[in-house]
Amino acid sequence: MLYSRIEGQGKPLLIIHGFLGMSDNWKTLGSQFAANGFEVHLLDLRNHGRSFHSDEFNYEMMVNDLLEYCNHYQLNDVSIIGHSMGGKVAMLFAVTYPEKVEKLIVADIGPKYYAPHHQDILAGLNAVDFSQKPSRTEVEEILYPYIPDFGTRQFLMKNLFWKTPEQLDFRFNLEVFNKKIEEIGTALPEQTIFEKPTLFIRGGNSKYIVEADFPKIKQHFPQFQLSTIPNVGHWLHAENPKLFFEETLEFLK
Repeated sequence: MLYSRIEGQGKPLLIIHGFLGMSDNWKTLGSQFAANGFEVHLLDLRNHGRSFHSDEFNYEMMVNDLLEYCNHYQLNDVSIIGHSMGGKVAMLFAVTYPEKVEKLIVADIGPKYYAPHHQDILAGLNAVDFSQKPSRTEVEEILYPYIPDFGTRQFLMKNLFWKTPEQLDFRFNLEVFNKKIEEIGTALPEQTIFEKPTLFIRGGNSKYIVEADFPKIKQHFPQFQLSTIPNVGHWLHAENPKLFFEETLEFLK
């Protein structure tokens, strides 16, 4: 069973993080949705956060995990927000089990295939040898040459935890990600359709959703709307949480 944080009462809203993320990244926004009449479920996907590790890692498996989760908590007519890889999970869940989903929000990812592009990040993560018992500061120093962007480094550093009283480790399953990195970019299967309201929300400075993608999006999600948050990149919900919250809440209401 997937690990989750549940907060609030009302209509069920599932929030799904992206690759190398976890439910903690959405804590503040989750509380805001909970204060506005939603029962918010912040999920950790398999091999992420506090959820279980598994050698099996693809979108079909993650969708099945989500189905088991919904069945366990008897959740129906859910709304889902998914960012990046989490958006891919949300899209596949919605086209596979449309009867379970009322509204869908996909943050800065499209249904198309994306070539692997996390090589520098994985190289940096693999350069950390926890058997040498590095401190948090030393881990960041190891990551810096591979990941010069401060925000991305801080995002990854949130995954550090004390595996033993003396030794840090990452919460995510790096070994499996090294083997299965191609899975992250998989396209939504052709001929799949979700005919209920769907909001695609993208960062104005991000290249993940471009105009050429609109026909493919419309093919899968005929009722889609598009919203663009200006002056932010792929981490739109972290870079402008206020506008992200306003746009998504208006759609959900």
